[in-house]
Amino acid sequence: MQQIVFKDLGRISYRKAWDYQGQLRDEVIALKRENRELEKQGKTALPTKHYLLFCEHPPVYTLGKSGSPDNLLLNEKGLSEKGIEFFKTNRGGDITYHGPGQIVGYPIFDLDGFFTDVHRYVRYLEEVVIRTLAEYGIGGERIKEYTGVWLPQKGWLPKRKICAIGVHLSRWVTLHGFAFNVNTDLSYFRHIIPCGINDKDKDVTSLSFELGRDVNEEEVKGKLKRHFSELFGFEFAP
Repeated sequence: MQQIVFKDLGRISYRKAWDYQGQLRDEVIALKRENRELEKQGKTALPTKHYLLFCEHPPVYTLGKSGSPDNLLLNEKGLSEKGIEFFKTNRGGDITYHGPGQIVGYPIFDLDGFFTDVHRYVRYLEEVVIRTLAEYGIGGERIKEYTGVWLPQKGWLPKRKICAIGVHLSRWVTLHGFAFNVNTDLSYFRHIIPCGINDKDKDVTSLSFELGRDVNEEEVKGKLKRHFSELFGFEFAP
């Protein structure tokens, strides 16, 4: 069974978290190379390393490599006045928001230790959140055209995205991950076209909005970790 090193980074700038992901990815890839050499020599390979990072960012908009800058509705002055950073990234997807009250998860997994299927990997990330939502009596779902986790239309409320997902793989080692709106201030999404989706029948939401109360984020993290372990079939390193 694979072992995962879990780290809760707390509140950390997007840049620092991105750099740290890169550092861990390089470490995992270097180990893969070392193990290939050991196998060629008929020696026992070293245990594969995997990491799961949770964190929260100060307000920031990030744009995926396939996204359009036009989906950011603020200019540089507007960003500065509101104290929001902006980064272009190498993940998939379009523009999204990260900020306080949101649980951001960055798995740095060597998928050679699980399965080499990026679509299955993204579905598993969605499933982790769907199973967590179910514990709060909320039915999360997928929309065929889009990644992420959505809630179905309910009364006057349209379909609502509660978790955005964008990933990047290098030698089957994953980067980036998911952003789950728990107690998130949703007003920040009004300054972007979230994920490039400009349909009037779609919106964003948070767990606290749906439940009508603040949610214990540590409790949510515990549920996410458990569902990660169950779905991917790993145990957390002591």
